[in-house]
Amino acid sequence: MTLTLVDLIPVFMVFILYFLGLPIVYALFGSTFFYFLFIDTTSLPWLILQKVMNSTQSFSMLAIPFFIMAGSVMNFGGISDKLMDFCECVTGHMKGGLAQVNVLLSMLMGGCSGSANADCAMQSKMLVPEMEKRGYSKAFSAAITAASSAATPVIPPGVNLIIFTLIAQASLGRTFAAGYVPGILMAISMMITVAIISHKRNYPTTRDKFPPISVILKQALVSFWGLFFPFGIILGMRFGLFTPSEGGAVAVLYSFVIGRLVYKKLSFRKHLIPILLDTISGTSSVVLIMVSANVFGQYMTWINLPKIVASAILGITENKWVFLILCNVVFLIMGMFLEGGAALMIITPLLLPVARTLGVDVYHFGLVAIVNIMIGGITPPFGSMMFTTCGITGCPISEFLKEVWPFIVCLLLVLLLLTFCPVLITIVPDLLYGAAG
Repeated sequence: MTLTLVDLIPVFMVFILYFLGLPIVYALFGSTFFYFLFIDTTSLPWLILQKVMNSTQSFSMLAIPFFIMAGSVMNFGGISDKLMDFCECVTGHMKGGLAQVNVLLSMLMGGCSGSANADCAMQSKMLVPEMEKRGYSKAFSAAITAASSAATPVIPPGVNLIIFTLIAQASLGRTFAAGYVPGILMAISMMITVAIISHKRNYPTTRDKFPPISVILKQALVSFWGLFFPFGIILGMRFGLFTPSEGGAVAVLYSFVIGRLVYKKLSFRKHLIPILLDTISGTSSVVLIMVSANVFGQYMTWINLPKIVASAILGITENKWVFLILCNVVFLIMGMFLEGGAALMIITPLLLPVARTLGVDVYHFGLVAIVNIMIGGITPPFGSMMFTTCGITGCPISEFLKEVWPFIVCLLLVLLLLTFCPVLITIVPDLLYGAAG
């Protein structure tokens, strides 16, 4: 099938509508229905509506609301506060100690919120005001908050990991396991960057010296229930104790028990309604994006766009490393303009078949894509975490951009390392599950 310019009108419409301020969900829905109502009328519109309903009928998708609810329960139940105390204990003696806490907390929050924007919003309210009180500039505080949140969806059980698994029809356990090393490398690179900047600007510490090991162990014991959470989920799936969706339900129950009986900060009367509202809000935004992207994917399949793109790329190169470089560019640009879940849902079906043809490991491809999109989220002109942080903190975007570029550079270096050293991504899944066949 040969594509015409008319066939590609929905693609242009998505970006035009989005830039005009229409939410990405409506831009995707509107463009798809426009095509089938006015351009190609051979398919009945009700079949597209059926696709909308069918795309929600997946047992695996239950993992999304469960993990979002678990993150909300952890926030209200004091588990997040204990994680922050542990981070401060470990990094408070460093120059720029509170900025280091910001990075480390984002990494640990990957097992709690699972969402970059949720982590970004939480730390913008919780840490940025405190950083300003201690002498950090608002722009630097906002920049490190947005940049560190890029690591959140890479650490299990990040929502984008679940979304990619559903698209690729891969093992969620292996995808979760693949996220550990990339997430840790992102955090380490940002901590090094913070250390360099903090020494140059003489940012303060929060502790006079590195605490004794006994103090760290004591704090780790207090924070154990939050630290153990992501590993417990991985191990439970690995040993067949529960499926991914059941793991989400276990995570909710676990969070309720710890928040109520261990830390005793969770009140059902006071917190149940806010938790439910958080869960509904977070789930609806993610699922609506997935459904709209699925419907848009129906349009792309109808015009045979995935095969055409695959043939075009294979016509340019059959070298998987060159292909991965091209993917990096595409995903980075998409991450600048679209929310992470939407970018994954639109681009992955186009490029994943080519990756498989060229022998690229599916988990390697997935984590490179997710890291790419997260970096795009803090990059102008439309990075979602950039807008979230600047909107909550009141930081001018021009000032934010002056402070965020060192973090973008360090994350791009990590991205290149992950791109050309796939073993960094596959080592943990292979240890837990055996080498992929």
